[in-house]
Amino acid sequence: MPWHFRDQQKREVDIVLERDDGMIAGIEIKASATVRSGDFAGLRTLAEACGKRFAQGVVLYDNIDTVPFGDRLAAAPLSCLWA
Repeated sequence: MPWHFRDQQKREVDIVLERDDGMIAGIEIKASATVRSGDFAGLRTLAEACGKRFAQGVVLYDNIDTVPFGDRLAAAPLSCLWA
């Protein structure tokens, strides 16, 4: 089931997915061709809140490259949803 995440400092994640085994994945969607480290603030906060249950965080963006942004975090092309 999809969820939305927002903490008291208003850091948020657009879509949060939880598997039956409790593992969590976060998806942030950006209408931009570039991604910066700050775009992962909500995903980093979610990862910290979930601890070992955090499986992966992805920022989907308007470009063709998949770029790692740290442990279990990456930027991926929005088009990968249809590839």
